Amino acid sequence: MKTIQEIINSGEAMVIDVRTSSEFSIAHYPDAINIPLDELPKHLDQLKGSNKSIILYCRSGNRSGIGMNFLHQQGLKDVYNGGGLSDMLQYKN
Repeated sequence: MKTIQEIINSGEAMVIDVRTSSEFSIAHYPDAINIPLDELPKHLDQLKGSNKSIILYCRSGNRSGIGMNFLHQQGLKDVYNGGGLSDMLQYKN
């Protein structure tokens, strides 16, 4: 299994911030897409159509874990929980 760092280094990752838009506007991972957790179902087709690995993150890793489990249940396998924003910032290139 690949590590978060390896996935980011590959350049083949879609990084999604599942926090609220107001949290996202304060600070976020560079090039992250903001899809709040409760809006993930609306974006399923877009996510299923992507051939990139998906890394989710939030503030603490809780919401991103819920999102990862939801996407796994929807048949997406290449989905990872990046933890909180502070965790993700450690992976920055």
